[in-house]
Amino acid sequence: MTANTIVPVILSGGSGTRLWPMSRPERPKQFLPLTADETMLQLTVQRATGDRFADPVVVANAQHAEEVETQLAAVGVTPQAIILEPAGRNTAPAIALAALAAPDPEAALLVMPSDHVIADIPAFHAAIKAALPLVNDGWLVTFGIEPDAPEIGYGWIQTGEQIAPGVHRVARFVEKPPLDRAEAMLAAGGHAWNGGIFLFRADMYLGALAAFAPAMLTAVQASIAGARHDGLRLYPDAAAFAASPADSIDYAVMEKAERVAVVPVQMGWNDVGSWDALHAISDLDADGNAHGGEVIALDTSHCLVRSDGIRIAMVGVSDLIVVASGNDVLILPRGRSQEIKKLIEAMKR
Repeated sequence: MTANTIVPVILSGGSGTRLWPMSRPERPKQFLPLTADETMLQLTVQRATGDRFADPVVVANAQHAEEVETQLAAVGVTPQAIILEPAGRNTAPAIALAALAAPDPEAALLVMPSDHVIADIPAFHAAIKAALPLVNDGWLVTFGIEPDAPEIGYGWIQTGEQIAPGVHRVARFVEKPPLDRAEAMLAAGGHAWNGGIFLFRADMYLGALAAFAPAMLTAVQASIAGARHDGLRLYPDAAAFAASPADSIDYAVMEKAERVAVVPVQMGWNDVGSWDALHAISDLDADGNAHGGEVIALDTSHCLVRSDGIRIAMVGVSDLIVVASGNDVLILPRGRSQEIKKLIEAMKR
């Protein structure tokens, strides 16, 4: 296996609370069919199949092992491994687990969240092709999403000099900005959203961890050394993994390493981070409504209505989000779905 063989690494440990009540810790959004007949996880693995791609490695929460196996089998995908995190320690240790489990240290790892939408797969594959020569040369590459709005919910990347066709050195990473700064970056050009998708050789990522987060690397190595194997499932040692600092790949590695590049790409990307985001990418009826499940809507416009059980009937309303799942019903104005966090906190209290 060479760096031209790409191992998809699917990060599936998220809890998806922003899409409550359908998405819950026991079955978060990556396991739901939100945008198509297939689930978000199934769509993610299907966009990285073919001659160039090896079988995927999935990093997931231990309680979701059965769900991951069942959903991948349903679309004819057999993973190399399902690495089951004993606890969530953020993305940097999760990716380290996959890098240490890779059969070839020089394999290129394509790291993808399991719950994002990419509408233009050919554009995504073209961006991967553009990045591969630099990956072979030891660069850590991220894919920047061409921005179309002054988004304050994403991190941004300032693109620097072009170092290969379609590939730029990263000038700097920008934390989630206030609105005025996001507007300025959008107007200035030369910036991209940080979509959280990466491509690099396993050994280069582990080398960066050794340099910038050695305690994390030591803990993850110990967790793999003490791991238990059960068929495709790999269970890292819980005590060793818990000793790892919790940090994102952006903080732990990408913002500190020298040879970091970005491929800006327009590929119909969306992180489906809220019900509003789902409405924005859904097929709408003539009145601007997106609905799923048993729904009756009369004189109703610009609403998102979904049910996985009970029937929802609406008359004479507009700009609402109504979602029913199990015994829970969510109702709020469109545009305020980020406030679900407040609801979750209130319910916990």
